[in-house]
Amino acid sequence: MINQLQEKNPNYNILSIQNSKFSRYGKVLNPNDFQDVFNYLENHTIIPKTENNYVAHDPNLEVNIKSHTAISNVFGEMTVQYGYVNGNNSKLNALEYHKSSEINVALTPLVLMLGRVEDIRNSQFSSDQVEIFYVPKRSVIEIFPQTLHFSPCKVSDEGFKCGVLLPFGTNMKFILNKQNHQEEDILLFKTNKWILVHQEHQKFIDLGAHVGIVGNNIEIKY
Repeated sequence: MINQLQEKNPNYNILSIQNSKFSRYGKVLNPNDFQDVFNYLENHTIIPKTENNYVAHDPNLEVNIKSHTAISNVFGEMTVQYGYVNGNNSKLNALEYHKSSEINVALTPLVLMLGRVEDIRNSQFSSDQVEIFYVPKRSVIEIFPQTLHFSPCKVSDEGFKCGVLLPFGTNMKFILNKQNHQEEDILLFKTNKWILVHQEHQKFIDLGAHVGIVGNNIEIKY
């Protein structure tokens, strides 16, 4: 699959999550510890016909998990929200970061575009600095704190399914009437969510997100 994607996207270097460059952004976890999440995504969630469906916390997913040990170890026993994003996205559109780790449970194969917060300059980030990684089906990865990331990209017409586990409260409330005391405050968008969007991503611009991605709005073809 990765070779096929590379042929379809010759202008971009698509890397495996096994590549040493991924270690800047996260690490691969043991998928055997997340079988209950895979089963729930497969049997109890659907891919919308268009766009994405993001659920920050699904209590039914939480109660279907028999062992939370591997998850608790990542988050240091913090209270966790058990969510998912299923959809049809193919473009970069935006980059967000959290000041905590995030676990992605990829039931289907997908592509992630990643970057680092330290490469933001004057509240802007060039899409040329994005690194692109292919995530095989039934893979689990930890995305490190302050790693720039956003929606997965699909690699087939069927779309993608991906569990998203975070400290409880992340992405749940919009931040209104912000007090901008330092440069990154302009990026604060939701609880534990700082974001930059591309000028093409009108949906988030209308919600008040900061337009801060310059360069091409990268699209993954398959």
